[in-house]
Amino acid sequence: MIIFMSEIICITNRALCDEHFTEKMKTVISAHPDRIILREKDMSESGYKELAGKLAAFCLEHNVRYTLHTFYRTAREMNIKSIHLPLHILRSMTDEDKSFFEEIGTSCHSTEDALQAQELGAAYIIAGHIFETDCKAGLPGRGLEFLRKVKNSVSIPVYAVGGISAENAAEVISAGADGICIMSGFMKCIEPSRLISELREAEQKNG
Repeated sequence: MIIFMSEIICITNRALCDEHFTEKMKTVISAHPDRIILREKDMSESGYKELAGKLAAFCLEHNVRYTLHTFYRTAREMNIKSIHLPLHILRSMTDEDKSFFEEIGTSCHSTEDALQAQELGAAYIIAGHIFETDCKAGLPGRGLEFLRKVKNSVSIPVYAVGGISAENAAEVISAGADGICIMSGFMKCIEPSRLISELREAEQKNG
């Protein structure tokens, strides 16, 4: 039996979907990634809460971990205890704000960010962007050496994001990533289950 140690994480972006976002996400969740991070931080908080509620039950039904993004007060209201925050928001949170959550993640773009995130109590960090990606058009990726440096600087899990696909996932895992985060790949793919199978095969090759 093969045990997959690295996580596959879907980060959402409804602007990238060619179909109804909620229906797309049901298809993605049904394919069983390890986690969904609902990133729609450009929405109003009330709109975000409504959307989060629509997907929460479906994640629970399929036993997929569900993490909200940015709107930590909404997460508290919904009793969702996993939140992903931009680092500047994590810096501004009080200990009381943090105490509600069982897990707080944040995004980092340098080893200095990563060290500060760990000091602030982050349970994991997402480091990026590793490769060039359409989401950050024109900006070169920070590369695998950057990922290695971040991984070696902290003791908490480090997930990688940015231009990751089945073709390069094994390299990312070999560089030390505890998981891979994919946005456009999930938002645009026709068969999420096939994408996950290809990513699992990449993990197996690395193992």
